[in-house]
Amino acid sequence: MAVTGEATQQGEDGTAGGRDSALQTTVALEGDGTTIAQARHLAADFLKRTQVEHGVVVPQRGIDLTQLVVSELVTNARKYAPGPVLMHLRIDGDVVEVEVWDSDPALPMARAADAGRVGQHGLEIVLAVADGFEAQRKPVGKRITARIALLDDDA
Repeated sequence: MAVTGEATQQGEDGTAGGRDSALQTTVALEGDGTTIAQARHLAADFLKRTQVEHGVVVPQRGIDLTQLVVSELVTNARKYAPGPVLMHLRIDGDVVEVEVWDSDPALPMARAADAGRVGQHGLEIVLAVADGFEAQRKPVGKRITARIALLDDDA
């Protein structure tokens, strides 16, 4: 696993700082079966760091849901696409965006509900917990984006 970026604060125009700034980090994930666990830990560390260093409110539920989404998206990328996986985390307001890029251009499709099916429920899980989901083909591969609310409605 190689970290290609640290948490940085950038405005929407890509410049440092600014009132509408966003916190983000990008990580290239390569390697063995520990990649998924490492991605979950990196996501939790990123959220905890932004809470401590930038005062962003991140309840444990937000960390848990982010780790779940990261786990499912990185698992699918490692399982179905050859080569490296790129994970980009971005906090904007009270939402964390989880982007996962891989080299396979095939877009994921949610399967029909089947309580008897063992496994292959990852996309269903992501769609159930995310406030937004997008899958885009790119010149090389695809990018999957899930948006997760950091705060509960009553927080």
